[in-house]
Amino acid sequence: MKIAESELMLNADGSIYHLNLKPENISDTIIFVGDQDRVGRITKHFDTVEFTTQKREFRTETGIYKGKRLTVISTGIGPDNIDIVLNELDALVNIDLDKRIAKKKLTSLNIIRVGTSGALQKDIPVGAFLASSFALDLNGMLHAYPTEAIARPEIEDAFIKHTAWSPRKSRPLVISGDEKLRDFFNDSGIYHGVTATAGGFYGPQGRVLRLPLQDPGLNRKIDSFAHGELKITNLEMETSAIYGLSGLLGHRAISLNAIIANRANGTFAEHPKKIVEDLITYTLEKVIGIPD
Repeated sequence: MKIAESELMLNADGSIYHLNLKPENISDTIIFVGDQDRVGRITKHFDTVEFTTQKREFRTETGIYKGKRLTVISTGIGPDNIDIVLNELDALVNIDLDKRIAKKKLTSLNIIRVGTSGALQKDIPVGAFLASSFALDLNGMLHAYPTEAIARPEIEDAFIKHTAWSPRKSRPLVISGDEKLRDFFNDSGIYHGVTATAGGFYGPQGRVLRLPLQDPGLNRKIDSFAHGELKITNLEMETSAIYGLSGLLGHRAISLNAIIANRANGTFAEHPKKIVEDLITYTLEKVIGIPD
């Protein structure tokens, strides 16, 4: 069935509405960053950059790194932005934009998030790299979609019981990263764990300025939760949305986190940009080995 113009919005030049991209502008391997300035910090390592565009916070550059075509996109902050970015990227590869119908042969993208995060466990040091084996969704955006196929009810129920989760909040979801990419990034020295994704930076992550929290003890409950060998290792604002939408749409995703703070120890990196730069270098050297 033809998709209405109000549902799939295009710009006058035929590019997708928010990202300002056409299908030929992106590769099958895409690196996500939150900060638009970080795009250039990655593509400065490229041999060539063939395409650049920006609309709002969404900056995209596509080029060649050691023979592999890569795209880097800034998503901005939060799960709502991921909803825009992933749906529009999927439309670029899996919808005929002229006919406005889904393609019969679907394309699966490789999506690698390169972001910063704060560790919740004392044994994960500032300066470490962490690959998210699972994501814990605490923000509720994914409940707009049918999540039964990607949810982990046993772990979710245990978390709800452990935290005395308020029934007025959205039900938490636990979602796996892509198993092949998890194995691919299973290098010595890389930490693995469950990344919690909040819908905001202050109250949703337990920070208090002038407003009190609905549950002042929630962070301690999150830190102490365990299900078998699974522990919640870090907290940020995008990973669960990336994993959830990628899983539902048939894309492969992994979230790589530069740990620049440890909230359990109250420490912050002295040189956070250096940690991010090291993660960028590591990621680029790895992604050239991902099969097309």
